[in-house]
Amino acid sequence: QVQLVESGGGLVQAGGSLRLSCTASVNLFSINFMDWHRQAPGKQRELVATITRGGSTTYADSVQGRFTISRDHFTNTVYLQMNSLKPDDTAVYYCRAHHEYREYWGQGTQVTVSS
Repeated sequence: QVQLVESGGGLVQAGGSLRLSCTASVNLFSINFMDWHRQAPGKQRELVATITRGGSTTYADSVQGRFTISRDHFTNTVYLQMNSLKPDDTAVYYCRAHHEYREYWGQGTQVTVSS
């Protein structure tokens, strides 16, 4: 069983930055990969960024060059640094962990970008 606790969402103006955190209840080395998803009102949940156990990262085209996913093994935390935010980035952001053939989700954190 893995618990994921997210934080860092909020309200920011377009062009601003936010950093989301997702802290896992287990050692990150035991997790195959972690990623961030987001869901805007009336839209499907979409994958934003992924980081594997080996440290490889991938990004959605819509956030490439603006968002950075990273991790801290000492605190078992994965971060999503979001720069140059746009109103289209407004959504609830969720982190997910894939661990021992199961997936676990955080509770979500709201990000609102005003124009």
